[in-house]
Amino acid sequence: MMGSFSNLGWIHLTFAVLALITGTLILILKKATTIHKRIGYVYVFSMVGVNLTSFFIYRLFGGFGIFHFAAIISGATITLGMIPFMYNKPNLYIHFSFMYWSVIGLYAAFASEILTRIPETPFFWIVGLATGVIFLLGGINFRFKKKIWAKRFVSSERYV
Repeated sequence: MMGSFSNLGWIHLTFAVLALITGTLILILKKATTIHKRIGYVYVFSMVGVNLTSFFIYRLFGGFGIFHFAAIISGATITLGMIPFMYNKPNLYIHFSFMYWSVIGLYAAFASEILTRIPETPFFWIVGLATGVIFLLGGINFRFKKKIWAKRFVSSERYV
């Protein structure tokens, strides 16, 4: 074991890296393909792992903290992104929107985690800044591409 990471910390990190890789692939690869679905399931599985393991890590605050609250939001986003597939004709725009924001949230968590490792960094200020910048950039991208994606996903019957 390296540094101060516990076995649980390594498991959490492994799930997080897997989620970052698969989440990025999901955003850049063609949608509605077999590979998209397979990578998507790995993403969902890894995010469930990240979120669940986070609830057993209390070193930062000694109890429930801001990252635990973020894990609850993340879990809700993943769930809402997968609910459309419970229907015969899933709303792909809703699926895409929630899954997109799930990945953006993951990027924000990653940036926050990295930046808070800088010695003597003001924790809440840097977490807020990192999260705000990532969500702002994600929101700008989402706004510009929203109509294109909505048109593509609303007209698409295939995917299920």
